[in-house]
Amino acid sequence: MDTQQITAPPCAPPSASGGATPSSGVIHINFRHAAGFTVIGNHLAQHRGLSLAAIGLAAHIQSLPAGAKIGIKVLADRFPESETRIAAALRELEATGYLHRSRVHLPNGRVLTRTISYNQPGTDPATVTTPQPRTRPSNPAAPRPTPPPPPPPSEPAPEPAPAQTPQPPTPQPVAARRPVPTPQPAPAPVLVPAPTARKAPPSPLPQPQSPTPELHRSAAALLADLRRHTPQLTLSENDIHILTPGVATWLERDVHPETIRHALTTDLPNPLKHPAELLRHRITTLLPPALPGAQDLALARPRVIVNPLQNCDRCDRAFRSHHPGHCRDCRTDQQRVEVSASSAEESQRPMAC
Repeated sequence: MDTQQITAPPCAPPSASGGATPSSGVIHINFRHAAGFTVIGNHLAQHRGLSLAAIGLAAHIQSLPAGAKIGIKVLADRFPESETRIAAALRELEATGYLHRSRVHLPNGRVLTRTISYNQPGTDPATVTTPQPRTRPSNPAAPRPTPPPPPPPSEPAPEPAPAQTPQPPTPQPVAARRPVPTPQPAPAPVLVPAPTARKAPPSPLPQPQSPTPELHRSAAALLADLRRHTPQLTLSENDIHILTPGVATWLERDVHPETIRHALTTDLPNPLKHPAELLRHRITTLLPPALPGAQDLALARPRVIVNPLQNCDRCDRAFRSHHPGHCRDCRTDQQRVEVSASSAEESQRPMAC
């Protein structure tokens, strides 16, 4: 009766549900995966503080290989959820410890976002060890054979001779082993956040020197009419009220309304998110200078000195000079006569012996 029957059929495997089939609720049909699977703890799959999108996103991130891109735009292209919903789910995972994101400053000045995923929140990365896969024996264990029956009693066996006591071996000198130093984990780099540059305040809008109701009315009408030419520049009443003094300054400086409309509506960015801020920037930076007056232009002209007209005392010919006298031809003839007279006087002088 105590002999094992090798030919007996094995017991039936237990049910997948661990007992009788439940009358309601979920029924699991599990298949053992040999490759291509990810182990996720119930603390994540049944977390009561996370949304369903955050749990699914955490499961997707844990299934990705190391080095995979998990930016908001990459996840938005992969799933039908919007960038806002994915960003909210990532913040939930950060708050519960399943995700950690930090900014890393590279030596070349670039800033990268480093993301660490935890399948168990609160785990120290230095103490995590990679589990080694368990290898199954190549040959299954053979069934134990039936032990042979005990031999029948026979003559008593002779007593064994007393064994000689073995001598203990001579201990050999063992060289002292140098202790192997335990490698210490490298200290984590301290990330210093980069100082955020303060945004410069916007430049003030130009104000007209002589504001009049007609000037403000024309400027407001020009701003309200921009949406007929460019629907992207549809402004509210408050925006028109704020930008009216700047456009009034353009009109005060004798700028044509069509020129103002062209300067405000040309080369618009696509898409245009803040039309009022763009118009404020263009009104301030593209403001032309005031036209110079007649007096300013007269002072800028070079002064030309004109000599008055004089009549020649000899030939009565008109010539320009500050002083009366002879014209140029008469002065030349007079110089010739004087030269000839001097040469004649020199010729009449007696020569010394």
